[in-house]
Amino acid sequence: MKKAFTIFIGFLHDFAAGCWAASVLAVYWVHRIEQEKGIGGLLFGLKEQFFFIGLVCVTTVLAAGAGRMFTYSYVGNIYGDDAEKLRKRMLVIKHLLLSAVFSAGIFWQYVMVYK
Repeated sequence: MKKAFTIFIGFLHDFAAGCWAASVLAVYWVHRIEQEKGIGGLLFGLKEQFFFIGLVCVTTVLAAGAGRMFTYSYVGNIYGDDAEKLRKRMLVIKHLLLSAVFSAGIFWQYVMVYK
């Protein structure tokens, strides 16, 4: 049961990240259509819904990521201590970079919806 939960948490984490990226593109496309067609804020409600869906996705990514951290014990130290240290360092770098990407994306969505 724990292995199935571990796999599910990992899938949920990755799936929610992909859905968030799709929500950013959806807000961009709807915003662009508004600008090109000169229809002002006619599609504001749609953009706002995609923005909030994106926030739910980010929350899911964070929650599943926390869960993933506690269920990640199946990886183990199979490549040795040096490789494990490098893997952990790379994970920290990846998460710092992706935190910046998520933050910038949320800010960009917010600007397209509310400004």
